[in-house]
Amino acid sequence: MSLKSFGAKIFAKQVRNNIKKWASQPEDTQMKVFQQIIAKGKYTAFGKDHNFSKIKTYKDFAENVPVRDYEELKPYVERMVAGEESVLWPGKPLYYAKTSGTTSGAKYIPLTKDSMPTHINAARNAILCYIAETGNSSFVDGKMIFLQGSPEMQEKNGVKLGRLSGIVAHYVPAYLQKNRLPSWETNSIDDWETKVDAIVEETRKENMTVISGIPSWVQMYFERLEKKSGKKVGDLFKNFNLFIYGGVNFEPYRSKFENLIGRKVDSIELYPASEGFFAFQDRQNEKGMLLQLNSGMFYEFIKAEEFYSENPQRLSIGEVEIGQNYVMIVSTTAGLWAYNIGDTVQFTSTKPYRVIVSGRIKHFISAFGEHVIAKEVEEAMQTAISETDARISEFTVAPQITPAGEELPYHEWFIEFEKEPEDFKKFSDILDKSMQKQNSYYFDLIEGKILQPLKITKIPRDGFQKYMKSIGKLGGQNKLPRLSNDRNIADKL
Repeated sequence: MSLKSFGAKIFAKQVRNNIKKWASQPEDTQMKVFQQIIAKGKYTAFGKDHNFSKIKTYKDFAENVPVRDYEELKPYVERMVAGEESVLWPGKPLYYAKTSGTTSGAKYIPLTKDSMPTHINAARNAILCYIAETGNSSFVDGKMIFLQGSPEMQEKNGVKLGRLSGIVAHYVPAYLQKNRLPSWETNSIDDWETKVDAIVEETRKENMTVISGIPSWVQMYFERLEKKSGKKVGDLFKNFNLFIYGGVNFEPYRSKFENLIGRKVDSIELYPASEGFFAFQDRQNEKGMLLQLNSGMFYEFIKAEEFYSENPQRLSIGEVEIGQNYVMIVSTTAGLWAYNIGDTVQFTSTKPYRVIVSGRIKHFISAFGEHVIAKEVEEAMQTAISETDARISEFTVAPQITPAGEELPYHEWFIEFEKEPEDFKKFSDILDKSMQKQNSYYFDLIEGKILQPLKITKIPRDGFQKYMKSIGKLGGQNKLPRLSNDRNIADKL
């Protein structure tokens, strides 16, 4: 065992013990965060506009600060981007994480001196919890890769801006710099396909032990490795035993990954976003990710079915229930206040608080009142894969409201198969029965002959990659929506 590996085990135990302390006192931990951010926020323009000096309790906060999304917070952000100080958080941000907006072009999410360490520490702590639980630390001596956006940044009125993954690349600790791949030059390549090919060349002869990234883009890297070397990834990288991922549910990809790798490897799920690093998988055999309650973020939750009502009830951490679908609202040390990040989550545990991401509040199918969410279609796909011999590369779902002739409407599943099921009807039936079991509204619509069972449209190999390339979102942190309530994606496919 190397000195670095031995040291990692000692540090991992210390970090895990500290996590257990705050996780066992969730409401007290959150109240401390609340008091700290209000104390600083009162000196900002936003704080003065929303009576922060009079806010003493969470009830005061909810009465004075309405829930907002980016569009509603945008006037404050624009003042910051123009160079004004102390608008949402004291002083100027360190960075702006530039993301794709759905209605207003680019979004600029502030990252501050107070918020930036929480992104870095959460990623580190996820790995340390894994070491503390499994005792496996040998991977720290090998090479590690994170498929990410370019670390090169621009500047806007004295503040640097770039993709979150590129910003984080500047914070790789010194003790990991020698282990890190790809090179800075390769990481800075803008064209994703060119970049993946360069990463393949840089890594295929290295001792890769940890590989990280969004599953769909890591899959592309693995496929090109296999094509270049003629070997399974697990044979090429004999010491590769840890896959770290975030952004999408890994389960629909798992069988494809195991085929590409040639064996099973451990995995750690992360829940990072430009707005904050919200959660990470702290236990290998527990469902859900540990919500980061002590990382400068105060959480509120609104039941998804109430979200668009006139006065939806806002709940703090002590009021949530397991299995309920919530829109997650955050107030952070980056100056986001009662901010709707757009994600829906479900709690799998309250001792400690663990969540899964169930979808996006704007990404659902409810063309007929069924309100199908991402979690349901992903679980249905996982069931169909596990009960057949199929493997998939990617999929998305959309409603077909006006089919030809006298045909009933249906949900159309666009699937790129890596291996088609031998019994296609059985695969389709399993998908549909799983959807009916999970979603009572969908069941009623099928039973009532309002909808017919789902239909599958096969997408040619690399079809989804070509689609993402056609809209300028190939690679990096870009993700294909799992489902849509319209046919914008479906018609292009």
